[in-house]
Amino acid sequence: MIIALLLFSAFFVLPILKEAIKKKIGEKERTNAPGNFVSLSRGVVHYRWFGAETGDLVVCIHGLTTPSFVFEGLASHYANIGKRVLVYDHYGRGYSDRPTAKQDKLFFISQLNELLIKLEIKKKKFELVGYSMGGSIAAAYAANHPDRLSKLILIASAGAGHNLGFAAKVAKIPLFGWALFSVFFGLQHAHSARKDRNIESSVPKVVERQLNELLYKGFVPSVLASIRGILSSDNYEDHQALRDANFEIFALWGDCDTVIPISSKEIFSSWNSRINNIVFSNGSHSLPFTHALEIIDATNLSS
Repeated sequence: MIIALLLFSAFFVLPILKEAIKKKIGEKERTNAPGNFVSLSRGVVHYRWFGAETGDLVVCIHGLTTPSFVFEGLASHYANIGKRVLVYDHYGRGYSDRPTAKQDKLFFISQLNELLIKLEIKKKKFELVGYSMGGSIAAAYAANHPDRLSKLILIASAGAGHNLGFAAKVAKIPLFGWALFSVFFGLQHAHSARKDRNIESSVPKVVERQLNELLYKGFVPSVLASIRGILSSDNYEDHQALRDANFEIFALWGDCDTVIPISSKEIFSSWNSRINNIVFSNGSHSLPFTHALEIIDATNLSS
């Protein structure tokens, strides 16, 4: 009985200790970070600009686990065609602060709204690009602020189903879920990231930079909060609201994506027939850094 109690206690204590010994994102880590920082209501947020100040604005929203560096190649290609690009880190990722909160649609929409206001981007329309979970955020933002957008681009977008692996499934288990997730997610994330080791990437050291996220406090809890938050619901109502939008909507898919199934394409189309679906042959879930130039070509034909 005592042994069982000790094992039970260790099951809950070890994940806490594991998180406690991780490094904290602070001034030391931010000193050599590219870009800039701004203080918002929930903490410090890291952001970067690409391209000339006079270019048409593109705002990029990253996904669940890979911070804004995922857009470095894509942003550079946008800059090459005269665009001005803003990328930023969600709370809990990259160089941004790690507040404890429910990470639902409102959480992410509020962060983006505050950032745009702080950077004095108040009236200018912009293209909004969302990748993976960022696609779900982008669709929700577009549905709530259709007057702000000139174009919506969803890359391997969440919002109609996903396969986030074993760790996400155990996260749903009552009481034990957070502990199981804390134990298994790091292993799963590392395994998934290393699959990109041999691909041709427009983002330097993309694998190492993904793995680096696991070293810092707040990353794993933030991923869990998003899985239990924004990724626990779909974007049906958002896409329904966008049926009368007066801007182009693109949805880009990889036919070999194992995270966001290609079947999501048909679901999106059933929700909004105005969506322009584009499928990349042999495309995985890593489209932003494997097909950056192709994304630019496919979505800027009429620009």
